[in-house]
Amino acid sequence: MSGTSFTIPTLETAQLRLRAPEIRDLDAYVGFCASERSAQVGGPFTREQAVRRIEATLGHWALRGYGRWMVADRVTDRALGIAGPFFPDCWPEPEIGWTVFSCAEGRGLAHEAALAARAYVYGTLGWDTVISAIAPGNTRSVALARRMGAVAEGRFEHPRFGRLDIWRHRSAREVA
Repeated sequence: MSGTSFTIPTLETAQLRLRAPEIRDLDAYVGFCASERSAQVGGPFTREQAVRRIEATLGHWALRGYGRWMVADRVTDRALGIAGPFFPDCWPEPEIGWTVFSCAEGRGLAHEAALAARAYVYGTLGWDTVISAIAPGNTRSVALARRMGAVAEGRFEHPRFGRLDIWRHRSAREVA
């Protein structure tokens, strides 16, 4: 038997552990995907669709060498969201994406995870720039992008998600 082997690094911040998704995260992820909160990322989704999405998250690491991490509490390891670099088909360029589950909202955790992801893409992957694609009306993500110093740069039309606004993050040089 042959196959692809890859390693997903673990990042730690003051409050979080960004790590590979695990089977024990499914219930939390499926719960988010079934909720109206997932509308900003194309949901709600059935359990089967949610499981395929998390499998695709792992596959992204295998195909691209980077991807989104499960965002977990650093002490309890409870799944709180998903964040990291992402470059799906039909996207104009790689992005940093973030989602926190309802149990983690309003605590600054998306900001902490997004900063760690940006530091990784600039410091480890060597990127000079990165975007975040945000659905119009997603005021929390827009506020986070602004807090990180990103500026609105334009938009693109995705065949499934419709219009997404492009937010350009400060360059690697600017955040160094």
